[in-house]
Amino acid sequence: MSDKIALNDFARYVYPFIEVRPFHDTYYKLLQYFAEGRIRKLMVSMPPQHGKSMGASTLLPAYMLGVNPDCRIAIASYSATLANKFNRRVQRLIEGREYGDLFSDTRIKCGGKPPQWLRTADEVEIIEHQGCLISVGREGSLTGNRVDCFILDDLYKDAMEANSPVIRENCWEWYTSVVRTRMHNDSQELMVFTRWHDEDLIGVLRRHEKCIELKEWADVDRVGANEWLCINLEAIKSGEPTQIDPRAVGEVLWPERQDIKLLENKRRLDPVRFECMYQGRPSSQGGLLYGDGFAEWTSLPHEIVTYANYTDTADMGDDYLCSICYAVDIDENIYITDVVYSREPMEVTEQLVAQMLQHNNIRSALIESNNGGRGFARAVQRLAPRVKVEWFHQSNNKEARILSHSATVLHSVRFPRGWNLRWPELYAHLSTYRRDFKSNRWHDAADVLTGIVEKEIVEHNRRKICRVGFL
Repeated sequence: MSDKIALNDFARYVYPFIEVRPFHDTYYKLLQYFAEGRIRKLMVSMPPQHGKSMGASTLLPAYMLGVNPDCRIAIASYSATLANKFNRRVQRLIEGREYGDLFSDTRIKCGGKPPQWLRTADEVEIIEHQGCLISVGREGSLTGNRVDCFILDDLYKDAMEANSPVIRENCWEWYTSVVRTRMHNDSQELMVFTRWHDEDLIGVLRRHEKCIELKEWADVDRVGANEWLCINLEAIKSGEPTQIDPRAVGEVLWPERQDIKLLENKRRLDPVRFECMYQGRPSSQGGLLYGDGFAEWTSLPHEIVTYANYTDTADMGDDYLCSICYAVDIDENIYITDVVYSREPMEVTEQLVAQMLQHNNIRSALIESNNGGRGFARAVQRLAPRVKVEWFHQSNNKEARILSHSATVLHSVRFPRGWNLRWPELYAHLSTYRRDFKSNRWHDAADVLTGIVEKEIVEHNRRKICRVGFL
């Protein structure tokens, strides 16, 4: 490995105009470890328009060919046209004066000379070395070519392709019969995708092969030769800070390019697609717990029998407090009327919940006492003295409760029309909530809706059965 220059410095040197943000330095450091051979199989998912292809499909192959002119690299994308575009970019870099200053041994054919070396849009050879760069579209042929490093950059053009079972199956067939057969014991694989579907190539590989999530740099040396090192860079950080991604919860990846306002607008338009493409958490429509979504209401019915509130305080430091006011009619339909859904500290949410209870003339509020809920309930009672505040400890398993009552929740709960704009985060988390419980980051909203249904329907029906049995 040459000690001339690191990849992130190489990027700034050959592209003085390039925007290299802090997360790019992390991304390029990871790519450099890949170039050094410290990582054999690397899987990166990243939002669109965040520079993933510039790093993986332009700078990296040029850098690797400079360090090792005998390396044989292949770039694949959803079309040969796009793959060839990456190839031409690399060729232009190698021709540049700045590149020659750094890697004088890596040269390619120029002006037809020397004639014995190949240079086309889809293949270029390194003069007097064994190295080359080949580009190919998905399902293209690589017959006779040995590949030392395979870079797979977005093998699906758009949602229509990714949602096609035929195209996904063809992609998998091509990967196993072409990509894997061109590789040898020491070959490397780099996969950089914007996620489109839970059964795209990354999704299938994650189920078939062992994957290690990258949390700290020491993980690089813990990964086995046949294991994938994986990182998902979310547009909006949702988890705890790590050494690799030290952003705080709610911080965006590239605020100068796509700020929180722009991203939240995108989330409101299509939360399912946003979770997939921008957060790297895809889910097929069939995998959503609440299917096509909740019914909506425009006016409350006349025969309302109960106005109440159910609140679940945040379980962990970055979880949401979820407090929902609702009305129940004579047929046990539940109408959501107001919501506080926030990660603000308790001293803030206590005020917000108390104000909401008073504004909606709620007379009864039930608050889970887990994780500080009892103190929260006392504070709300003090701030809203006309409300009867009760607390209880929820000891039943959250996963079992949410999954077993999901059909009743979907059938019984109605949200006010336009709730996606009124409470965008709540809408996003419920509309993307998946049947695979462990794949969900946020359970707070689903947990509260389940609690409301348990209180107003399940327990109510149980009491009726008990009364009938007693008679």
